[in-house]
Amino acid sequence: MESNGVKEVRLMKGNEALAESAIRAGMHAYFGYPITPQSEVMEYLAEQQPKRNFTLLQAESEVASINMIFGAAGAGTRVMTSSSSPGISLMQEGLSYIAAAELPCVVVNINRGGPGLGTIQPGQGDYFQATKGGGHGDYHLIVLAPSSVQEMADFVFEGFKLAEKYRNPVMILSDGALGQMMEKVELPAEGSLPHETPNWATTGKTKNRERNIITSLFIEPEVMEQVNIKLQNKYQEISENECRFEEIQTEDAEIVLVAYGLSARISQKAVDLAREKGIKAGLFRPISLYPYPYDALNKLSDKSDNFLVVEMNAGQMLEDVKLAVNGKKPVSFKGRMGGMIMNPEDLVEEITRLVNKTIVKD
Repeated sequence: MESNGVKEVRLMKGNEALAESAIRAGMHAYFGYPITPQSEVMEYLAEQQPKRNFTLLQAESEVASINMIFGAAGAGTRVMTSSSSPGISLMQEGLSYIAAAELPCVVVNINRGGPGLGTIQPGQGDYFQATKGGGHGDYHLIVLAPSSVQEMADFVFEGFKLAEKYRNPVMILSDGALGQMMEKVELPAEGSLPHETPNWATTGKTKNRERNIITSLFIEPEVMEQVNIKLQNKYQEISENECRFEEIQTEDAEIVLVAYGLSARISQKAVDLAREKGIKAGLFRPISLYPYPYDALNKLSDKSDNFLVVEMNAGQMLEDVKLAVNGKKPVSFKGRMGGMIMNPEDLVEEITRLVNKTIVKD
């Protein structure tokens, strides 16, 4: 156990590590609704709530839970919800309201295979929804993509920091495999992320100040336009300051795999196997999916000959990679759908084919 602020190491499921990290990050309240494969988040919180200092409420639906998040965030509290793909779809209107009202919160999507109710197996088909604004209007969530149980825990702290810094909802976009797998995780010290009620919060009128008003309703088009301009300026600031990515063996890579989350773990193994065969492969892993690290990927395209996008969908991040590379080098795609997980050996075959094709063409 931790003592005097020393971190604690445990063997935990990804969903449980995320939930424990939220408690240690000083989460005041969690509102949610159970759905596989993320139900362990609420189950863990329910087991811990009588012993720890936070509010837990199972709402009657995902629509209700995201609107509870709206209200609690407006009161200046540190709040979180989690769900999986169909449940996140039901939250989209509320997320648009929260973004327009400039309220901080953390929303976790433990992605499953779709579309529709789909399967409870892992998928990455929610990329468009997460990064392009799944609800109405011109808004963005900050989106972080973990690829390990350790990052499932770490990104909760990072998510609250970013949400409160920019007064913007943050999504942790994970998947069913990462939520269910068990790994060693180093948990942050409890209480190590301070929180003060912000001066914009709706805490009521007192003799010392007027009441604050938080809304996303602006009837006059001139006012609504100014709200939008303010939001777009904020998104530009986020794009300039908060791009996160990891490069693995890209220094001399003739082919670079681009993948996030679980696909990045599989791609890293494929890179190692390709290197054993004498193929100079590398991996570019976007960590922030919004803002997307376009500039870093564009610079990489100046020295690498080939790019292979690996996703558990039909090719959603593929569009952003093509925008980043900007036609300078060929961009290919390898994907599985419906909850099927990529095989590293299949990726090596594709890597070999693409490298040989480039050699023949040259």
